[in-house]
Amino acid sequence: MPDTPTHASDAAADRPDAVDPAVAAEAADLLSVARTMAEESRGFLSTVTEVASGANPDAGIPLLLLAVSDLLSAGARLGAMLDVVPPERFEPDIGPEPDVDALRIALANVLEGLDEYVAVVDPILGPEVETSSLSGDLVSIVGAVAQGLSHFEEGRVLESLWWWQFSYLSGWGERASSVLRVLQVVLGHLRLDVDDDVAAEAEYDALQA
Repeated sequence: MPDTPTHASDAAADRPDAVDPAVAAEAADLLSVARTMAEESRGFLSTVTEVASGANPDAGIPLLLLAVSDLLSAGARLGAMLDVVPPERFEPDIGPEPDVDALRIALANVLEGLDEYVAVVDPILGPEVETSSLSGDLVSIVGAVAQGLSHFEEGRVLESLWWWQFSYLSGWGERASSVLRVLQVVLGHLRLDVDDDVAAEAEYDALQA
């Protein structure tokens, strides 16, 4: 679907030349942020689906690491912005929520043995921990960013930005941060946890090179 919004409710973002220069500049900035977030959302959804397919299991962790990092970078910009307020005070209906249970199960199968992890619930409030899973968190993030993407592709730019920003601050941003750390730790173990003999041989080869 085209990236350029057409709905009248987002007129400020749709037609920045129709308002004064300051408002036009702000609308252009918002549209740029929305397009970037939409692009990163599509990339994230595509990567998660690809990894869940199990087509390239050796590349699964690195691909997820890159996808989550890129999505968090876009989300951080949303978090740093002032609150986005859509013109309407209710969220338009985007239809039934997609069934992502099959995706979660497929991810859990691909990540078997690495899926569950322990996380601090709220590092500001105290040391309470909970058990979570990469598959569950990834699917939760998928649902959140896909909802914003649906608004964007229907031409509701401000609505999409509001949803992405709100859900970033209230849920998927924190989940993605936890997932990113776990993926980094897993990748570190996979790359660095080797037998002493293998490590000594690699060190010897490096010194002789």
